Amino acid sequence: MENNTNDTTENEIAEDDLLEEELDEEMEDGGEEFTYTEEKPDKPSDLERALAYAEDCKRKWYAVSAEYDNYRKRNNAAVSKAYADGVADSVLKLLPVADNFGYALDSACDEKTRSGIEKIIKSFNTILASLDVEEIPLNEGDPFDESVAEAVMNFPCGEGEAPNCVKQVLKKGYRNKNKVIRFAQVTVTV
Repeated sequence: MENNTNDTTENEIAEDDLLEEELDEEMEDGGEEFTYTEEKPDKPSDLERALAYAEDCKRKWYAVSAEYDNYRKRNNAAVSKAYADGVADSVLKLLPVADNFGYALDSACDEKTRSGIEKIIKSFNTILASLDVEEIPLNEGDPFDESVAEAVMNFPCGEGEAPNCVKQVLKKGYRNKNKVIRFAQVTVTV
C-alpha cells in the first residue's frame, strides 16, 4: 500500500514539473505574460454588504443619539419651567397673607405684638428667599416703572414732587429671578 501512495505523489510532482516546463517554453517563445486580475462580480460580496450595513447602523445610531440628546435638553427645560411656574403660582396664593401681616404690623399698638408680627414677616421672607423670590424694591419718590409696578391712582404733583413718580406703595411687588410674580400697586404723581 505504501508504494501506491508514493507512486501517486511522484506522478503528481512529475505532472507539475511538466506544466512548469511548458509554461516556461511558451514564455520564451514570446507568449503573453499572464497577470492575475481580480474581477469584481456584479453582485456585492458579503463583506461589502456587511460594511454597508455597519455604516447604515452607525449613521442611524448617530441620528438617534442626537435626537435623544435634544429630547433630554427639551425635557430638562420643560421641567425647570414647570417647577418655576409652580413656585410662582404657590407664592402668588400666599402673598395676601404677607400683605395682611404688613397691615397688622402697621396697626399694632403695643411693642410685644409688633415684635411678634415682625418675627412672622421675617420668617415668611426667609422662606420666599429660599424659593428665589424677592420683594421688588420700590419706595416713595422713585420713578414709576411699568415693568414692575401697576399704577392704581394718579395724584397731582405737590410741592417738591416730580411728575411720574411713586407717591405711595399700596401693595408690594414680588419677582422670582427675572419674572414678576405680582406687580406692585402704587399711586403715581402726574
